[in-house]
Amino acid sequence: MSTLAIDVNPLAEDVQCSEDELIVSLVDGRKISVPLAWFPRLAKATEAELGNWEILGDGQGIHWPDIDEDLSVNGLLKGTRSDQ
Repeated sequence: MSTLAIDVNPLAEDVQCSEDELIVSLVDGRKISVPLAWFPRLAKATEAELGNWEILGDGQGIHWPDIDEDLSVNGLLKGTRSDQ
C-alpha cells in the first residue's frame, strides 16, 4: 500500500470569492473551498473589497487590505473560523 505525502507547508497562489464561498488555489494543485459565512468581514465585504487581496509571504496567507482581514492557508485547511 502506498500513501501520498501531504505538503506540510501549503502555499496559496490564487483567490476567488463567489456570493457565498471563498476558494483558494494552492501551488500544488489543490483548492480549498469554505463558506464566506465563516469569516464575517469577508461575508460583509463588497465585491470590490473581496477582489482586492494580496498573498502574504510566499503564499502562507492572504490579506484583504480594505477590510483588514488576514487568513492563513494552514488555518483554512484546519477549518479555523473567524470570530469577528
